[in-house]
Amino acid sequence: MGRIRNFCILAHIDHGKSTLADRFLELTGTVEKRKMREQYLDLHPLERERGITIKMQPVRMVWRPKFPISNSQFSINELISNENSRIENSLKIAKSKIENSDSGFILNLIDTPGHVDFTYEVSRALAAVEGALLLVDATQGVQAQTIANLHLALAQKLAIIPVINKIDLPSAQIEKTEQELCATLGVAQSEILRISAKTGAGVEELLRAVVEKIPSPAQFGRGPHSSALRALIFDLMYDPYQGVIAHVRIVEGRVGAHEKIFFFASGAAAEVAEVGSFGPQRVARPEISEGEIGYIATGIKELEQVRVGDTITNFKKVLPLPGYRDPMPMVYASVFPENQDQYEQLRDALQKLKLNDASLIFEPETGIASLGRGFRAGFLGMLHMEIVSERLRREYELSLVFSNPSVAFHVYRLAKTMESGTEEYVTVYSAMKMPDRREISRVEEPWVRGEIIAPSHFLGSLTTLVHERTGAIHETSPLAGERLLIRFDAPLREIIANFHDVLKSVSRGFASFSYAVEGYRPADVVRLDILVAGENVPAFSEIVPTAQAYAIGRVRAQKLKELLPREQFSVALQAQVGGRVLARETIPAMRKDVTGYLYGGDRTRKMKLWKKQQRGKKRLMARSRVNISPDVFLKMMKR
Repeated sequence: MGRIRNFCILAHIDHGKSTLADRFLELTGTVEKRKMREQYLDLHPLERERGITIKMQPVRMVWRPKFPISNSQFSINELISNENSRIENSLKIAKSKIENSDSGFILNLIDTPGHVDFTYEVSRALAAVEGALLLVDATQGVQAQTIANLHLALAQKLAIIPVINKIDLPSAQIEKTEQELCATLGVAQSEILRISAKTGAGVEELLRAVVEKIPSPAQFGRGPHSSALRALIFDLMYDPYQGVIAHVRIVEGRVGAHEKIFFFASGAAAEVAEVGSFGPQRVARPEISEGEIGYIATGIKELEQVRVGDTITNFKKVLPLPGYRDPMPMVYASVFPENQDQYEQLRDALQKLKLNDASLIFEPETGIASLGRGFRAGFLGMLHMEIVSERLRREYELSLVFSNPSVAFHVYRLAKTMESGTEEYVTVYSAMKMPDRREISRVEEPWVRGEIIAPSHFLGSLTTLVHERTGAIHETSPLAGERLLIRFDAPLREIIANFHDVLKSVSRGFASFSYAVEGYRPADVVRLDILVAGENVPAFSEIVPTAQAYAIGRVRAQKLKELLPREQFSVALQAQVGGRVLARETIPAMRKDVTGYLYGGDRTRKMKLWKKQQRGKKRLMARSRVNISPDVFLKMMKR
């Protein structure tokens, strides 16, 4: 265990995290040169298409330094210090580690996402390691999400190694970036490493720093049965042959194939089908032991028996590991299969996807006759929602309809307040479930505490943007390099829509942004319904500010007019609030020239044909309905 180092890379989007991981893989020879490609740890096709990391990925590397490292934290005393408590296997472990002492250092890296929507992925990775590389782009400086991830790492009491990347670029501002890191971390300038992940400059020195500064796995929390297995599940995936595969950090003990294990939370038992490490693909091994990161193929097909944060053991009376706090969704949307025959398939797909994405929550959605059966799902943000919808379509070949995304509102109903004598609220996650205005006493909505880091000369534009989103700036702090840290409060519904895109636009790409939910405040909102040919379409309903209902209604009706194809009859599009129509658009009917074959003669012949055509269209409109394709719902969602 003295030669094991577990660490992760923390960085904002486009700061070179995936490129640095590539250099690590090359230097350690983990991946053959002929098989190497850019962003090698971004295994999912969506990650490669979008150029961002959306899923943490562990990998085991063996590094053999060219020069000896004196402070390697490796000693014979460490190997035999627990001989009294581990009589049955201490000599075996000591012997194997001494024999392999010259084989290099085992570096377990977990590559993490950088977008705010995937912060829960980062928090789970941090609980499985002892150290983190804080990677900062020399051309952009410290970003808001970098600070947010740093706070998570400090809360876990991890060793932090500050690193400045992209020093080879002409636009690099190395000194200013170092000043920001010194102020943020409180470290000396000499402790900050400079690298270029693209060219490889300084990367080998960074690996030496990982070995020297990040401690080997600590032996903590031993209970009365110290030889028992205790493994923390930090991620899950499903394999049709091997069942649920748990990605684990072995805190105590060891585990091998064909051994019996127990899950502390569910009480389920299983026989291990296979264990191994990540290369980054799964590589089977005889066993994985204390301090290592690897996987356990459980063979379990009942997905609800295994969950992220649970403790795997081989002795039922051990103390469980702390685990993880359940994530709090920011955005909610209803998901329906276009073909109701795919409902069970959608449910199975969501269950399997939740294994691999623990931040996804869902439950059955009922009471919407026009859309049939579906699920209400919670997401950590709009990007997270978009990624999940795309994965469901690609990986499980599902045609889906998503409702307009919404946040969770606290709705105080008059009837309940009068009956109980005290104010009671119900949580409304969807506009389709919002009661009538006459039944509501008041509504509360979630607010966020946001942080923006941007050059100081954009302060005016950013202040205007925050005020347009009904937010308020309450603090501005100067940073190194003529930059500002702006703290503000704003409604969550104003942040999830397209705040990030507009922020990048007004700041010319120089601003970064992070946020966290602070609490609930009163809200003046109403439910806006969209009627298509006189029929209410619940999936288009949304909760909007009362003062903006008219303007939003007009925009939605105009947008829908552009998206819907023309029918054989005219289609009325109406936006209404509480039965009152605020805006209307009409899609004209497709018209056949029924008089085209006539020539000459009296005009009354044409009039008869036109009137006959009008009567036919009225009959068609009376008994027909408009079929809305799933792509229309998706385009309306992306407005």
